[in-house]
Amino acid sequence: MSSRVILVTGGAGYVGAHTCKALSRAGFVPVVLDNLSTGHASFVRWGPLIEADINNSEAVISTLRDHQVVAVLHFAASAYVEESVTNPQKYYENNVAGSLALLNAMLQAGCLKIVFSSSCAVYGEPAQIPINESAPKNPVNPYGASKLMVERILSDYGKACQLGSIALRYFNAAGADPKPRSENCAIPKLT
Repeated sequence: MSSRVILVTGGAGYVGAHTCKALSRAGFVPVVLDNLSTGHASFVRWGPLIEADINNSEAVISTLRDHQVVAVLHFAASAYVEESVTNPQKYYENNVAGSLALLNAMLQAGCLKIVFSSSCAVYGEPAQIPINESAPKNPVNPYGASKLMVERILSDYGKACQLGSIALRYFNAAGADPKPRSENCAIPKLT
Protein backbone atom coordinates (compact mmCIF):
# COMPACT_ATOMS: atom_id res chain seq x y z
CA MET A 1 0.00 0.00 0.00
CA SER A 2 0.91 3.61 -0.50
CA SER A 3 2.05 5.92 2.30
CA ARG A 4 -1.02 7.99 1.49
CA VAL A 5 -3.62 5.72 3.12
CA ILE A 6 -6.00 7.41 5.54
CA LEU A 7 -8.47 5.64 7.84
CA VAL A 8 -11.82 7.45 7.90
CA THR A 9 -13.97 6.34 10.83
CA GLY A 10 -17.61 7.07 10.12
CA GLY A 11 -16.75 7.36 6.44
CA ALA A 12 -20.15 6.01 5.39
CA GLY A 13 -21.89 9.09 6.81
CA TYR A 14 -22.56 12.46 5.18
CA VAL A 15 -19.41 14.34 6.23
CA GLY A 16 -17.21 11.26 6.13
CA ALA A 17 -18.27 10.30 2.60
CA HIS A 18 -17.62 13.80 1.28
CA THR A 19 -14.24 13.75 3.00
CA CYS A 20 -13.39 10.42 1.34
CA LYS A 21 -14.28 11.89 -2.03
CA ALA A 22 -11.98 14.87 -1.39
CA LEU A 23 -9.19 12.60 -0.13
CA SER A 24 -9.41 10.45 -3.24
CA ARG A 25 -9.28 13.48 -5.52
CA ALA A 26 -6.19 14.67 -3.63
CA GLY A 27 -4.42 11.37 -4.27
CA PHE A 28 -5.06 9.65 -0.94
CA VAL A 29 -6.62 6.22 -0.43
CA PRO A 30 -9.48 6.48 2.09
CA VAL A 31 -10.15 3.28 4.02
CA VAL A 32 -13.55 3.54 5.68
CA LEU A 33 -14.25 1.91 9.03
CA ASP A 34 -17.94 2.20 9.86
CA ASN A 35 -20.45 0.05 11.77
CA LEU A 36 -23.20 1.30 9.39
CA SER A 37 -25.54 2.10 12.31
CA THR A 38 -26.28 5.47 10.69
CA GLY A 39 -24.02 5.41 7.64
CA HIS A 40 -24.70 3.82 4.27
CA ALA A 41 -22.45 1.32 2.50
CA SER A 42 -23.52 2.89 -0.81
CA PHE A 43 -21.76 6.13 0.23
CA VAL A 44 -18.37 4.35 0.28
CA ARG A 45 -17.06 4.69 -3.27
CA TRP A 46 -13.42 5.81 -3.08
CA GLY A 47 -11.77 3.01 -1.12
CA PRO A 48 -12.46 -0.14 0.86
CA LEU A 49 -15.14 -0.43 3.53
CA ILE A 50 -14.35 -2.26 6.76
CA GLU A 51 -17.66 -2.90 8.51
CA ALA A 52 -16.65 -2.69 12.17
CA ASP A 53 -17.14 -0.52 15.24
CA ILE A 54 -14.39 1.71 16.62
CA ASN A 55 -14.78 -0.17 19.92
CA ASN A 56 -13.57 -3.35 18.18
CA SER A 57 -9.87 -2.87 18.89
CA GLU A 58 -8.84 -6.02 17.05
CA ALA A 59 -10.58 -4.86 13.85
CA VAL A 60 -9.14 -1.34 14.14
CA ILE A 61 -5.59 -2.55 14.78
CA SER A 62 -5.68 -5.03 11.90
CA THR A 63 -7.15 -2.39 9.57
CA LEU A 64 -4.45 0.12 10.51
CA ARG A 65 -1.68 -2.45 10.03
CA ASP A 66 -3.05 -4.28 6.97
CA HIS A 67 -3.60 -1.04 5.05
CA GLN A 68 -0.48 0.71 6.42
CA VAL A 69 -2.57 3.71 7.50
CA VAL A 70 -0.58 6.90 8.17
CA ALA A 71 -3.35 8.96 9.78
CA VAL A 72 -6.96 8.78 10.99
CA LEU A 73 -9.86 11.13 10.30
CA HIS A 74 -12.33 10.40 13.10
CA PHE A 75 -15.98 11.10 12.22
CA ALA A 76 -17.59 8.09 13.97
CA ALA A 77 -19.92 9.37 16.68
CA SER A 78 -23.47 9.78 17.83
CA ALA A 79 -24.46 13.29 16.84
CA TYR A 80 -27.98 14.31 17.88
CA VAL A 81 -28.14 16.94 20.63
CA GLU A 82 -31.72 16.16 21.72
CA GLU A 83 -31.03 12.43 21.84
CA SER A 84 -27.92 13.06 23.94
CA VAL A 85 -30.11 14.71 26.59
CA THR A 86 -32.50 11.76 26.79
CA ASN A 87 -29.83 9.05 26.35
CA PRO A 88 -26.50 10.39 27.67
CA GLN A 89 -25.14 6.88 28.20
CA LYS A 90 -25.14 6.27 24.44
CA TYR A 91 -23.14 9.46 23.86
CA TYR A 92 -20.52 8.79 26.50
CA GLU A 93 -20.15 5.16 25.38
CA ASN A 94 -20.00 5.89 21.63
CA ASN A 95 -18.22 9.22 21.59
CA VAL A 96 -15.89 9.04 24.58
CA ALA A 97 -15.28 5.32 25.19
CA GLY A 98 -15.26 4.65 21.44
CA SER A 99 -12.70 7.38 20.87
CA LEU A 100 -10.54 6.00 23.69
CA ALA A 101 -10.69 2.53 22.12
CA LEU A 102 -9.73 4.02 18.74
CA LEU A 103 -6.80 5.96 20.22
CA ASN A 104 -5.48 2.94 22.07
CA ALA A 105 -5.72 0.84 18.90
CA MET A 106 -3.87 3.57 17.01
CA LEU A 107 -1.06 3.55 19.57
CA GLN A 108 -0.78 -0.24 19.38
CA ALA A 109 -0.57 -0.06 15.58
CA GLY A 110 1.93 2.82 15.64
CA CYS A 111 -0.39 5.35 13.94
CA LEU A 112 0.15 8.68 15.69
CA LYS A 113 -1.86 11.25 13.69
CA ILE A 114 -5.56 12.01 14.01
CA VAL A 115 -8.01 14.68 12.90
CA PHE A 116 -11.02 14.70 15.22
CA SER A 117 -14.47 15.82 14.17
CA SER A 118 -15.47 17.86 17.20
CA SER A 119 -18.30 20.38 17.32
CA CYS A 120 -19.23 23.97 18.03
CA ALA A 121 -21.39 22.41 20.78
CA VAL A 122 -18.29 22.50 23.01
CA TYR A 123 -18.88 26.25 23.44
CA GLY A 124 -22.42 25.99 24.80
CA GLU A 125 -24.18 29.34 25.00
CA PRO A 126 -21.58 31.83 23.73
CA ALA A 127 -20.95 35.08 25.59
CA GLN A 128 -20.48 36.90 22.28
CA ILE A 129 -21.08 36.38 18.59
CA PRO A 130 -19.22 35.60 16.42
CA ILE A 131 -17.69 32.81 18.46
CA ASN A 132 -13.92 33.05 18.61
CA GLU A 133 -11.96 29.80 18.74
CA SER A 134 -10.56 30.84 22.12
CA ALA A 135 -14.05 31.44 23.59
CA PRO A 136 -14.75 29.61 26.83
CA LYS A 137 -15.90 26.03 26.41
CA ASN A 138 -19.00 25.27 28.44
CA PRO A 139 -21.15 22.61 26.75
CA VAL A 140 -24.81 22.50 27.77
CA ASN A 141 -25.65 18.96 26.65
CA PRO A 142 -24.04 15.50 26.73
CA TYR A 143 -23.22 15.65 23.00
CA GLY A 144 -21.10 18.79 23.44
CA ALA A 145 -19.62 17.48 26.68
CA SER A 146 -18.60 14.22 24.97
CA LYS A 147 -16.83 16.13 22.20
CA LEU A 148 -15.00 18.35 24.68
CA MET A 149 -13.93 15.30 26.69
CA VAL A 150 -12.38 13.76 23.59
CA GLU A 151 -10.56 17.03 22.84
CA ARG A 152 -9.08 16.89 26.35
CA ILE A 153 -8.12 13.23 25.89
CA LEU A 154 -6.37 14.11 22.63
CA SER A 155 -4.42 16.86 24.38
CA ASP A 156 -3.37 14.50 27.17
CA TYR A 157 -2.40 11.74 24.70
CA GLY A 158 -0.41 14.29 22.74
CA LYS A 159 1.68 15.11 25.78
CA ALA A 160 2.06 11.53 27.01
CA CYS A 161 2.27 9.57 23.74
CA GLN A 162 3.39 12.09 21.08
CA LEU A 163 0.01 11.72 19.36
CA GLY A 164 -0.48 14.52 16.84
CA SER A 165 -4.07 15.74 16.72
CA ILE A 166 -6.29 18.46 15.35
CA ALA A 167 -9.89 19.04 16.45
CA LEU A 168 -12.33 20.62 14.00
CA ARG A 169 -15.15 22.52 15.73
CA TYR A 170 -17.47 23.15 12.87
CA PHE A 171 -21.11 24.10 12.94
CA ASN A 172 -23.90 22.13 11.25
CA ALA A 173 -22.73 20.63 7.99
CA ALA A 174 -25.26 21.03 5.20
CA GLY A 175 -25.29 21.27 1.47
CA ALA A 176 -25.42 19.30 -1.69
CA ASP A 177 -22.72 17.80 -3.83
CA PRO A 178 -22.68 19.52 -7.24
CA LYS A 179 -21.89 16.10 -8.68
CA PRO A 180 -23.74 13.12 -7.25
CA ARG A 181 -21.77 10.83 -4.94
CA SER A 182 -22.00 8.20 -7.65
CA GLU A 183 -20.26 9.37 -10.78
CA ASN A 184 -22.46 6.87 -12.66
CA CYS A 185 -25.73 8.33 -11.41
CA ALA A 186 -27.88 9.91 -14.09
CA ILE A 187 -29.46 13.23 -13.20
CA PRO A 188 -32.92 13.67 -14.76
CA LYS A 189 -33.33 16.71 -16.99
CA LEU A 190 -36.02 19.17 -16.08
CA THR A 191 -38.36 20.05 -18.93
